Amino acid sequence: MDTKNKGILGRIRESGFSFEGLAGQYPELETLKGVQQNPEYHAEGDVYVHTGKVCSELLKLPEWDGLPKREQEILFLAAAFHDIGKPACTKFEDGRWTSPKHTVVGEKVFRAMAYRGADRFGMGFWERELAAKLVRFHGLPVWFWKKKRTDYGLLRAAEAVPLRLLYLLAKADARGRVSRTPGELEGHGELFADYAKELGVWENAYPFANAHTRYQYFHKEEMPPGAQIYDDTEFDVWMMSGLPLAGKDTWIKENKADRPVVSLDDIRAELGISPKDGSGKVASVAIERSRKLLRRKEPFIWNATNLMQETRQRLIRLFAGYGARVHVVYLEAGYKELQERNQIRKRQIPGNVLEQMIDKMEMPEPWEGYGTEVLK
Repeated sequence: MDTKNKGILGRIRESGFSFEGLAGQYPELETLKGVQQNPEYHAEGDVYVHTGKVCSELLKLPEWDGLPKREQEILFLAAAFHDIGKPACTKFEDGRWTSPKHTVVGEKVFRAMAYRGADRFGMGFWERELAAKLVRFHGLPVWFWKKKRTDYGLLRAAEAVPLRLLYLLAKADARGRVSRTPGELEGHGELFADYAKELGVWENAYPFANAHTRYQYFHKEEMPPGAQIYDDTEFDVWMMSGLPLAGKDTWIKENKADRPVVSLDDIRAELGISPKDGSGKVASVAIERSRKLLRRKEPFIWNATNLMQETRQRLIRLFAGYGARVHVVYLEAGYKELQERNQIRKRQIPGNVLEQMIDKMEMPEPWEGYGTEVLK
């Protein structure tokens, strides 16, 4: 059957869920070849060999046949790309191969390649993000129990991905390897499943008492999720997020034209600072302007790219400290459209700078503020 106009999910099904068949059409997977792994946990071979085994084991799971077709396709896609961050992270250190933070990097790598290659991948936004988050959290069932707050990791992941799918991916990952301790990782996965069901997040996100309690749980330590915290917030702040030229200014004009806007681009223009130059002075002026509004408890919009979670969280903590409810508004335009807009912009963004932004972009997660709105 002709798959020329099919996206990656359609090609997965038409190939009979074949990892080799998928790799033949998506050369990004070829980067997994030759990437070494610690034989203590991966005696089966390199990352490419391991990934092929994971995809095969996924199809053997007793739960597989009962999954809806689209979930099968996305889960297989996540299995095929679950270690896509290892080529960039793998290093030989202290006498062994290791791949620190490969899940965090893998999410970014997958998102960037699917975003740039939208024509080839042919995925909707939510399909792409579900696969990206499965990549990001696929190691959670193995190590969640080692953390001080065992519930926190599960509840955070449940905000973005069904944990029942994450469990299946982790089970296939455990079975798709040759380890000195066979069955141990799979046992951890069973503990993960039991605890997720106990917490009530096996199928959906945790039902917090209210938005304020939800925010406080994810931003304070040692708080039980079942608590109910009195909402003492006083006003709203909207934080824009998205690549340059994604439409943030247009959204503000159409939805919040009556609100003050602290815009880093506007401040940069006022000060005559080029996008090529550092943003320290721009950020300092923006923070000072926002503090004046915060002290007056006046709702406003913070308008910047805010692509990194660390940056967003630093600002959200600042705003929340004044009693604000922070709402994240993420906008996205297609890769080709973004490039076309940049070509006609008076103050063009250097091409390499835009590409670096795409590579490092971290999608706002639902727990970061009082809510995350995604607009395309």
